[in-house]
Amino acid sequence: MDIFMDFFNKPSVTETFVDVLLCAVPIWVAVMIGLLIGWSWRPRWTGLVYLGFRSKLRFLLTAPPGFGARRIWLAFTALSVFSVCRTLWSRLGSSSKKLSVSGSAPSSKPVGEEEEESFSRASDKITDKEQDVVTEKDLEHLLYLLEAGNANLEWQSMMDKSTPNMSYQAWRHEPETGPVVYRSRTVFEDATPDIVRDFFWDDEFRPKWDPMLAYFKTLEEDPKTGTTIVHWIKKFPFFCSDREYIIGRRIWESGKKYYAVTKGVPYQALPKRDKPRRVELYFSSWIIKAVESRKGDGQMTACEVSLVHYEDMGIPKDVAKLGVRHGMWGAVKKLNSGLRAYQSARKPGTSLSRSAQIASITTKLNMDLVETSVAEEEERGRAVENARKQKDQFSVDWKWIVVGGVALACGLHSSAIGKALMVGAGQRLARR
Repeated sequence: MDIFMDFFNKPSVTETFVDVLLCAVPIWVAVMIGLLIGWSWRPRWTGLVYLGFRSKLRFLLTAPPGFGARRIWLAFTALSVFSVCRTLWSRLGSSSKKLSVSGSAPSSKPVGEEEEESFSRASDKITDKEQDVVTEKDLEHLLYLLEAGNANLEWQSMMDKSTPNMSYQAWRHEPETGPVVYRSRTVFEDATPDIVRDFFWDDEFRPKWDPMLAYFKTLEEDPKTGTTIVHWIKKFPFFCSDREYIIGRRIWESGKKYYAVTKGVPYQALPKRDKPRRVELYFSSWIIKAVESRKGDGQMTACEVSLVHYEDMGIPKDVAKLGVRHGMWGAVKKLNSGLRAYQSARKPGTSLSRSAQIASITTKLNMDLVETSVAEEEERGRAVENARKQKDQFSVDWKWIVVGGVALACGLHSSAIGKALMVGAGQRLARR
């Protein structure tokens, strides 16, 4: 009994049920409104049809379980319960295995297969020195996901759109455990890497184009390396509570190519609260460089931004994917409009915000170290891929077994042949 009480007292269980309930309420309200409107506008002849089929409908409603409409209802209910229980189990397992904060600042690893080890650096532990909040290990992780990891990870294309002054492509990778990883490539015409770098870093200007940012504050900054720790609170749609972020940020530079890394970090001076809910697993980083314009004039007047992003917002994965898919293009257009407004505001002689000034403080990139780390990450990716293939050869996909079992039970329950087959299968299993 104590085990069950501890299970239901966990905040993750309560939050999951609340999130699922709140996400389902708007859908069911819309369905009920549609049913009421449809019923009120029905033609008069439908009443005669209903009277004619009333006896058959009564037979279906009084039929035993496993027959007619009730059979379909029970099948979908079983599948829904199985999906919710699996999500709860995986989330509780991942939360129970998180590593505690230590003074030596080792990088924590999320629960799951070795494939997900590369995503764990977003929750690296903070040290006493500010410059160690975001390290070269995080830079290696960024390079792996955007360069070496492309050959080892399965990326699904999500979007390929363009406007007269921008083009955008997006992909996603769905690991077995952990959040969905998104990758994008955006090319801004008539933009320089310096302007784009400052634009992404400028928290004072961000609320003008990002309506989700409700609050921001710079907690710490290092004038030598440009490393900063910022506090964000983002507004989410009405069915989800706001989210809180403690983000460590740092920029590396190689020529006019910038490597910007932002990730979630712990911060003891600002403890967690019940509301807003803090997002601890967060990694959003990008590479900014000048590219040739698509005008065909051979000039390097365009700017390319290669982004990789993932976070655990505490929302069911399917709901999060649905929201990202439907809101992606609108967010990208707001981003482009914000950049153009930022270019107009950055006239010669105008003073820069503190965030933009910090963005100009970068760390020179050691290319030898980067090449070595990318090679190591690529080799690790091959090993992980081979291990995953070997596991897939001997693993059983229980989801399809459950679906097949439900379909078989629904299809064969009412027939004599089905009963005979089920009895024969049961006897064979009993003999084993």
